[in-house]
Amino acid sequence: MAEFRSLLIANRGEIAARIIRSASQMGLHTIALYSETDRGSPYLLAADQAIFLADDPARGEPFLDIERLVDVALTTGAEAVHPGYGFLSENGDFAQACVDAGLIFVGPSADVIRLMGDKGTAKQRMVAVGLPCVPGYQDSDQSDTRLRAEAEQIGLPLLIKASAGGGGRGMRRVDSFEQFQEALQAARSEALGAFGSDQVILERALDRVRHIEVQVAADQYGNVVHLGERDCSAQRRNQKVIEEAPSPVVDDALRAILGDAAVRATAAIGYLGVGTLEFLLTDDGSYHFIEMNTRLQVEHPVTEAICAIDLVAWQLQIAAGEALPKTQAEITFTGAAIEVRLYAEDPTDGFLPQAGLLSAWSPPTGSGLRVEHSLTPGSTITTHYDPMLAKIIAYGDNREIATKRLLRALQALDIAGVRSNRSFLIRALQHAVFQAGEVHTDFLPQLLAEPLPALTSTQLSLIAALEYRRRAGQWRTSPADWSSAGAPQRRLKLLLNGEKLSFFIVMSGEHAVVSTAEGLSATVTLSPPDQVTGLGSADVDSELIRYRAVASLQGLEIEFGGTSLTVSEERAGDSGGQDSQLAAGQITAPMDGRIIAVAVAEGELVEQGQHLMTLEAMKMEHRIRASRAGRLATVTATVDEQVARGELLATLSDLQ
Repeated sequence: MAEFRSLLIANRGEIAARIIRSASQMGLHTIALYSETDRGSPYLLAADQAIFLADDPARGEPFLDIERLVDVALTTGAEAVHPGYGFLSENGDFAQACVDAGLIFVGPSADVIRLMGDKGTAKQRMVAVGLPCVPGYQDSDQSDTRLRAEAEQIGLPLLIKASAGGGGRGMRRVDSFEQFQEALQAARSEALGAFGSDQVILERALDRVRHIEVQVAADQYGNVVHLGERDCSAQRRNQKVIEEAPSPVVDDALRAILGDAAVRATAAIGYLGVGTLEFLLTDDGSYHFIEMNTRLQVEHPVTEAICAIDLVAWQLQIAAGEALPKTQAEITFTGAAIEVRLYAEDPTDGFLPQAGLLSAWSPPTGSGLRVEHSLTPGSTITTHYDPMLAKIIAYGDNREIATKRLLRALQALDIAGVRSNRSFLIRALQHAVFQAGEVHTDFLPQLLAEPLPALTSTQLSLIAALEYRRRAGQWRTSPADWSSAGAPQRRLKLLLNGEKLSFFIVMSGEHAVVSTAEGLSATVTLSPPDQVTGLGSADVDSELIRYRAVASLQGLEIEFGGTSLTVSEERAGDSGGQDSQLAAGQITAPMDGRIIAVAVAEGELVEQGQHLMTLEAMKMEHRIRASRAGRLATVTATVDEQVARGELLATLSDLQ
């Protein structure tokens, strides 16, 4: 490649590893960056050179420090900079700073990034191109009065969206105008913290739609192509969770229409590089432009799979001044690919971000599988960065094969030490709506409203035997365990997913007979688990089950077949969850994070649901509210304080 021989990757984690892989294959000298959090990460070993970015509280997040990143690029002799995604990937000032320093920025020009990075100006430009857009307001008057008036004109339901950035940050849905002002403040605050701008746009919220995006690529010679669509409808809190290509509802005719619209728009703005145009698709086939991402997308692997191309290599070739590797006629689509995002979050506790030490990590392998990550056993997961741990992608000749491969991969994944959304992903992929290809943007919220699938008698018997064994050490010291007739029968009461369960167990060594008053009866033989990993196996009525069981502060963490759950001991007056804390008036941190706002003071009277303080974790803001009405007896939380999950923030006393 004539234009550059060395590449600085201004990013971290799995996307840095992904870029390094393609760049190395093309013979480029790769330069990685890392912070204290990234020490020991595999992507550093994959690079030819790695530069440490020491924390500097006066300058903030090092991966957002434009001057520092450009200085590192020049000092290391880098000739080009790849921004990855997130951080500064859609920051026009960063792109311009690179160019001004004589560096090649792998992406479009700063002017195009600024144009399309602002959702307001982007929509105005797309309307001029002839693309249909969602009705809304995107002008410069950002006064509360004007925004409220425009919101009433647009009507409900309504979305308030940050003009800059993406990823669901700075976005709030409004279903009643009583919510509008608080939602506006929250959206502005989160947008300012994430993107450096609190400007917002308003859009009518379209329910029961599909989120379809079209991948495009353009070179400096006027060639523009599309590489088909991705269906990203499976979302939670406006963040993509499952993505697939092609969309199960887009036929050749609609693909041509969407592709033509995306190509026209890309050419009209003088775009250079790889990008994505996002649309909302209604059931009648009409579509509405919502935004353009001027960078590589997280979900790009599914397009690579069905097109048999390397999008990162395309980015680098375009940046080096080469023409597009393929014409539109040469681009074909074969098979189906599905990607899931594995997050460090707890589905049983409101999907709160998780932190901790990854005690086990072994990604699945097999035909048609691809796992993008930069983890090892012992990796530290913090709330400082995005909670995505890895992307797992499955490809097959058709959607059914890809789905089955992905399910097997998730079930085979070995992960411990940090809770993840693995079991939720399995549940979503197994759901009849997903299997039928009928996913809309309301699919995951509706799935969450459904009761959890009932555990089988075999699974319940295993859970009871494992929990009994955990408590048996204590019981065996009791005279009650002596019996001339052999092992005693004990009653085991436990809490599982907030539900009280009761079992009768007779256990001798590793053999247990489990029964219930409802008629369940099973024989369980437990093999001794590994003392470090907690991995073991059990024979339940001649069925072999592999499991992991690890004791934690919350109880016994059990995993089998991709199902993750926590079992705890039922105590007198225990109703599960945080009821005892709520009754005591304790307001605690729901996760590790940083307090960025405290809206109340000691002695103040508050109403149930009132906003008390705001916690920032993994670049998202979480509002902590009063669990009931009362008077604030204490407020211990302070702005900029780092708090741990469960840490006391305030206490409520009863109204006198």
